[in-house]
Amino acid sequence: MNSRSKDRFKSDPKGSEKAVGDGRASGHYPKPRIRVLIADDHAVVREGLVSLITRNWTDMTVVGEASNGREAVLLWKQERPDVTLLDLRMPELDGVDVIKEIRTTDKAARIIVLTTFDGDEDIYRAIQAGAKGYLLKDVPREGLMDSIRRVYSGETSVPLHLVAKLADRVSGETLSQREIEVLKLMAQGKSNKEIAAALFISEGTVKSHGKSIFARMNVRSRAEAVAAASRRGLIHL
Repeated sequence: MNSRSKDRFKSDPKGSEKAVGDGRASGHYPKPRIRVLIADDHAVVREGLVSLITRNWTDMTVVGEASNGREAVLLWKQERPDVTLLDLRMPELDGVDVIKEIRTTDKAARIIVLTTFDGDEDIYRAIQAGAKGYLLKDVPREGLMDSIRRVYSGETSVPLHLVAKLADRVSGETLSQREIEVLKLMAQGKSNKEIAAALFISEGTVKSHGKSIFARMNVRSRAEAVAAASRRGLIHL
């Protein structure tokens, strides 16, 4: 045993050797850091989050960065992070589909959506898919770090004003999948005849869907319907 090794040990009264200086002699182990995966298609955002986590907080570490949804799923399977920060709008595979794919592997996966979109439908789809947290990108850094810790410990983290939007979505009028398809084509400026041809339905059925959309969304025109649907996250322009 060299002199360095000898310095790490000393004999107790019973003649046994104990390690000193590494915390293991007394049974105290260093607390493991929270392993975080960051998934965002904007490099500036990823770099900012990495800097924030690694420079300011000793209880966290970044284990990977993904620039698209498919890469996020692959990195999650490779690294098995404790918490994933996930953008909602991602190329190749959007955030909701990323959540679904990850949770087919592990239902207990802890994912926080970090996005600029606060539409009630966006929040609803993310939480329904299995996200444990939903935050906007203007969240204060202390709030973000607190959310990571809370989700890591098994809690959920959704700000109260977003909870209110989620409640409105759950209790309010919802559009059918067909109505959303019609609305998306309306947003593209398609006429009733063009929508009918695209969806293989009659022009009269398109008009019927349009009336239903207006009534459910409490609007009077296509423009109002498209604007309201975009705000809620029903369609993405």
